[in-house]
Amino acid sequence: MAEKNYYDTLGVKKDASDADIKKKYRKLVRQYHPDVSDDPDADNKIAEINNAYETIRDKDKRAEYDAMLDNPFAGQSGFGGQASGGGGQRWEDMKGQFGDGEAYGDGGFRFDDIFSAFGRGARGQAGGQSQRSGFAEQNSKGQDQHAEINVDLASVYNGDDYSIKLNVPVRQPNGHVSYDNKTLRIKIPKGITDGKQIRLAGQGAAGNGSGKNGDLFLKVKITHADNIRLDGANVYQTVNITPWEAALGEKINVSTPAGTLGVTIPKNSKSGSNLRLKGKGIPAKQAGDLYLTLNIVNPDVSTDTAKQAYEQLKQAFADISISR
Repeated sequence: MAEKNYYDTLGVKKDASDADIKKKYRKLVRQYHPDVSDDPDADNKIAEINNAYETIRDKDKRAEYDAMLDNPFAGQSGFGGQASGGGGQRWEDMKGQFGDGEAYGDGGFRFDDIFSAFGRGARGQAGGQSQRSGFAEQNSKGQDQHAEINVDLASVYNGDDYSIKLNVPVRQPNGHVSYDNKTLRIKIPKGITDGKQIRLAGQGAAGNGSGKNGDLFLKVKITHADNIRLDGANVYQTVNITPWEAALGEKINVSTPAGTLGVTIPKNSKSGSNLRLKGKGIPAKQAGDLYLTLNIVNPDVSTDTAKQAYEQLKQAFADISISR
């Protein structure tokens, strides 16, 4: 048994919760991502981290590993060590599984946190012997995979089809995994909200033996213009108006995610006030509302005519007192 155990590798205590272990694992993977890390040994560290996580994330594996830690003289080679030379997946092997994390097609597709992808494949060897038979998973379903897809707000309002391209795993009869290019056509459900998931059955990691493939879960990230923010199914959009539109009240046309809408500005409107358009938010099962946040924009004084207009305005409201 090496002095440094899997808990040390992940920087967690032996009694750490599953949530804490997963959180720490994600942090370490991002830290040692070869595209961002300056550590010359980042590739090996990724493999060590992945190997450790694949053991203690699994309830049964963790229990057996803990038992081995408590009795270090029994079955020392059962986990094949932590060295990247034989145990776990190396980064160059993992990154090819999904095109090195690049975006593909018109779906804005990217994988954020699947560095442990297909971790139920072949593991390290110790002393010419395979890992203990207790860890063999014959005919088991492949792991579910989780990823993120960028979806435009307009597609959420209308429903849309997206294409994504993947390198998908195919397990051969000899147990090896090869990768085939596949284009998936997915339907974006109308009214889906930010953070919800789309499940693609059988598009996850390859199963062992006759086991079925896992599923692929796509977390929806809704993209939109900078003047828009989302709160569940409610949509908030900042709309610029002129001082006279705010003061006098006028009807204006506003381009919104729900289409071009005619909106009447109430007289004496203030900056920051909201106009609520019921049911014009994301058309979820319970449709949200669209809130237009008014932002009064003063025109630039770039001509003598404009300056005179402001002078007249100043005179017209000479008796007005404003609290400052």
